[in-house]
Amino acid sequence: MSGRLLASIIVVFSLLFGVALYYTQVYAYYDRIAAEDVNLTLVNASTNEPEPFIANDIEAIDGSSSPIRFRACFTSAMSTAAMTETYVTYPDPTPLNAPGWFDCFDAQEIGAALEDGQAVAFLGEKNIHDGVDRVIAVYPDGRAFAWHQLNEKYDEDSSQPLE
Repeated sequence: MSGRLLASIIVVFSLLFGVALYYTQVYAYYDRIAAEDVNLTLVNASTNEPEPFIANDIEAIDGSSSPIRFRACFTSAMSTAAMTETYVTYPDPTPLNAPGWFDCFDAQEIGAALEDGQAVAFLGEKNIHDGVDRVIAVYPDGRAFAWHQLNEKYDEDSSQPLE
């Protein structure tokens, strides 16, 4: 077998593997969720229990391969001032990137708005999966976004042992 043939086989195999890997990371493990199948809640500050949250125009994705693949975009009719008085705010929100094809969710923009105080993050549900919280960020104009985020169970500084 000549060196060129062997090099060509390696290059073709590498390209095919790269395409397959890209597809699995960006498309294969995500599924769109029908709006009626998305149940959004917010934790009430006085009861510490999740309550149903009315959202409109829901677009959502999730993946079965990881509990932190959930992302959602929607609108809220409730004002952020009323929400701040009623629901538990989230102390350290960190929106996670969504695949590029889910273009309503821009983690960098949401993160910047949270840092600047243009949006407020709330606890949607504590431990929606073991060690994972659902976070909901709401803008004053009603735009809202949700994602799953690792909670204090997985903090590097946590003194709790991982199970």
